[in-house]
Amino acid sequence: MPSSVLWAVDLFGKVYTLSTAGQYWELCKDSQLEFKRVSATTQCCWGIACDNQVYVYVCASDVPIRRREEAYENQRWNPVGGFCEKFLPSDRWQWSDVSGLQHRPLDGVALPSRHWEWESDWYVDENFGGEPTEKGGWTYAIDFPATYTRDKKWNSCVRRRRWIRYRRYRSRDAWAKIPSKDDPEQLPDPFNDLSVGGWDITDEPVGRLSVWAVSLQGKVWYREDVSHPNPEGSSWSLVDTPGEAVQISCGPHDLLWVTLWEGQALVREGINRNNPKGSSWSIVEPPAASENGIVHVSVGVSVVWAITKDRKVWFRRGVNSHNPCGTSWIEMVGDMMMVNVGLNDQVWGIGCEDRAVYFRQGVTQSELSGKTWKAIVASRESDRSHSGSSSSLLSAGCFFGDEVRGSGESCAPSDTDASLEADRLGPDQPVPAESVDSPRNSRDSSASGPGTGRTTERAVEVPGPATQTSGPEPGPATQTSGPEPCPGLASSPAELPWTNIDLKEPKRAPGHSAAGFPETTGLSSLGLLPLGLEEPYGADDHPLWAWVSGGGCAVEAHAVLKWFTVQSGLSPSVQTHSLSIMPAQTAAWRKQIFQQLTERTKRELEHFRHYEQAVEQSVWVKTGALQWWCDWKPHKWVDVRVALEQFTGLDGARDSILFIYYVVHEEKKYLHVFLNEVTVLVPVLNETKHSFALYTPERTRQRWPVRLAAATEQDMNDWLALLNLSCCESRRVHGRPSPQAIWSITCKGDIFVSEPSPDLEASEHRLPCDQMFWRQVGGHLRVVEANSRGVVWGIGYDHTAWVYTGGYGGGCFQGLASSTSNIYTQSDVKCVYIYENQRWNPVTGYSSRGLPTDRYMWSDASGLHECTKAGTKPPSLQWTWVSDWSVDFSVPGGTDQEGWQYASDFPASYHGYKTMKDFVRRRCWARAPPGCTWARTSPSLPSPSGAATRCGPWPGMAPPSTGALCPPPNRLGTAGTTSRLLPSRD
Repeated sequence: MPSSVLWAVDLFGKVYTLSTAGQYWELCKDSQLEFKRVSATTQCCWGIACDNQVYVYVCASDVPIRRREEAYENQRWNPVGGFCEKFLPSDRWQWSDVSGLQHRPLDGVALPSRHWEWESDWYVDENFGGEPTEKGGWTYAIDFPATYTRDKKWNSCVRRRRWIRYRRYRSRDAWAKIPSKDDPEQLPDPFNDLSVGGWDITDEPVGRLSVWAVSLQGKVWYREDVSHPNPEGSSWSLVDTPGEAVQISCGPHDLLWVTLWEGQALVREGINRNNPKGSSWSIVEPPAASENGIVHVSVGVSVVWAITKDRKVWFRRGVNSHNPCGTSWIEMVGDMMMVNVGLNDQVWGIGCEDRAVYFRQGVTQSELSGKTWKAIVASRESDRSHSGSSSSLLSAGCFFGDEVRGSGESCAPSDTDASLEADRLGPDQPVPAESVDSPRNSRDSSASGPGTGRTTERAVEVPGPATQTSGPEPGPATQTSGPEPCPGLASSPAELPWTNIDLKEPKRAPGHSAAGFPETTGLSSLGLLPLGLEEPYGADDHPLWAWVSGGGCAVEAHAVLKWFTVQSGLSPSVQTHSLSIMPAQTAAWRKQIFQQLTERTKRELEHFRHYEQAVEQSVWVKTGALQWWCDWKPHKWVDVRVALEQFTGLDGARDSILFIYYVVHEEKKYLHVFLNEVTVLVPVLNETKHSFALYTPERTRQRWPVRLAAATEQDMNDWLALLNLSCCESRRVHGRPSPQAIWSITCKGDIFVSEPSPDLEASEHRLPCDQMFWRQVGGHLRVVEANSRGVVWGIGYDHTAWVYTGGYGGGCFQGLASSTSNIYTQSDVKCVYIYENQRWNPVTGYSSRGLPTDRYMWSDASGLHECTKAGTKPPSLQWTWVSDWSVDFSVPGGTDQEGWQYASDFPASYHGYKTMKDFVRRRCWARAPPGCTWARTSPSLPSPSGAATRCGPWPGMAPPSTGALCPPPNRLGTAGTTSRLLPSRD
């Protein structure tokens, strides 16, 4: 994994970067500037400085950023002097752009800002269309504008040539101020927030970015033409909003959320490659469980995180490109000042109490909300040269044993108890603060996360002592020295400021009373914070962060980072000094921690023994790309994305919803179908599409089902099998049909069965027939009959009798809900005929040229439908031709030697001989002798148990046509569960 960097801003406005391959915060170059917030990508970082100006930091690379400027010199031919600078009044300027609409003299082309420099002077481009031109680089045309050629012709009245000059961006690895327009009225007011994203919307131009900003007046601005060749962009354009904005966040693709002053959120819709600024706004209400509004949002590819005014963290469920507003809010554990979503939807945040940077662990594509917060304990690069300070030993003393412990009368609970409680809560649990006088916590508290737990639960705060804070901190101009109070004692910040403590030799600080403090050996003098510190932090004090941006930080789901390797949140100097702890003290400390954890586990489990066992609710989703026959005119097939979401309720019942996402007029919409409302799923005969239809009661009455098409027949069968199984699970229909089932046959021969409900024939509330659920079973028949005893018989198109004996599954349903045995192959034979029609005319006799009112020259028996040899196809790939086309001489009425039948006109009574009044004729073509046959292997006739074997024809029923060719079953393929009946031999 190539290294990338995480950007952050501390409370003093300094910008730091943390590499995924490193473990130290590095101060950004050009550190004279102070920033309020930044927004980073892999190639650059945008920021708002404390002067409210916008800056961009472009990372250096081996390939320079070059931009070509061009201008065109135009001339017109004059009969006196030839080509010259004298033009007609309607002509373009002598120096213009490529369109000729803008005046562009060479001396008028200036650099857009001071961050660019010219590489060379102007020169003539002597290439035209990849081929060299004549000397001078002129191209000729008849007039302006026209098609230019490099060769001069007799009618070439105008000519032009292109001048080129390159400029290079020079402000790399440095903050470059974004230039503003000279007109003060065109300048946007100072900015309050900005966000960079949109690099995955389109590939053209290379490295295009969407830069959004919010001004102090609540207006939203968009930076035009920001790309890799033009990192500064061109200008700011105002985007109207229905309210005053506070904060904005832009994702890598098409997600854009804005926070309003009222606590609501705005979602930008209609963002695409042709319209990166979007088209409309939608309002999202804040979480209903919180009385506070939204103050901060951050979006990614398909996630949205938010912070409310009470600093609670919320996750938006159901967000994607087709539904950017999402569905509902889920409260997460922890209190944060802000959160930021980076690459791969990874999440960073800044803790509300300790101002430390946290990383959300466990974020994957299957679990976008992650599992727990973990503090980043990496130190600054400048701290590596500092030696360990005495203040860092305070944390070591709190962790290891009885070096510093107060008496129970004067200080309860003690520092050791507080540290033990902190370690007992785990590295990811919060340590509550009750009497912390400093606005930031100590190193050991920064190592613990603001909270852990599942996404649907809130953190349970464990009451306990506050963790003490150590290390220098900028304070007021005047300070006094004194000892640091133990936890639980109230004191004024003016009287007891934070001090550095040396554990070796305790002494009372002069000028303060030691009342309430235990007199123990090993404490030294309590020093004051020196005034006028050059460094904002002490050598062992962690920075306090104000902003973090992970837009340029690529962290894989299972990557191993070095950010969390510093144990217990201690600095490297603390680790060095902690090696002097005796092994006996370490063993005693571990034993004490283990005992406390054991007692706590027993105590907490005792309170939850009366709770019922939780029922796991699972959600399963299948997505894919299909085509949908749109509902509006003109009706056509459109590409859509479909998602089948199946979820299990508390009662164990399964239900499913089919979502269809489509785009109309560059606006993303979707429709959904509840599968417990689907009445039937049927494959649709289509010569060019592998399509199927979903019927609901409402769409049945409208005669307009939901028609979907797959790319291949295998994809269609997979979706049919999955949707059929989901419909059956939603209606709790499983196994073989009951003896009371209702059987039906479609015109194609597919077999469907419906389980009658008690309401079907109820006298009071009769169930309408359009609400009956029909599920398809395998097999192919022409007629089916059933009785109340469960006996089901059928007759195929080849006049073969079949009996249903209870197997189920096979075909496209095989493997999902099939019986484990008794799956056999069923074949059928069907005859199809087409007719060749001709009309007599005095010149050529009988020919295929008919009158305008005649039928098709190749048609079916009625003549209403055109049926040609090449156009007559099997209804699906489950059918195959078994012979070629041939003339059928066995049609009623007889034929002549060539198979023709004659009549006076279409339609009429046909006979097999020609008379003087016969002006039309026809003959029948069949695909197999003596009839046209196709062999089809049907999927199966479902049933849970048993099946019969295939036998010969049943007496009293017509056998298949003699001479009809049918391939053996093992060549035809799929499984069935019907059986062909033999006559009894008794």
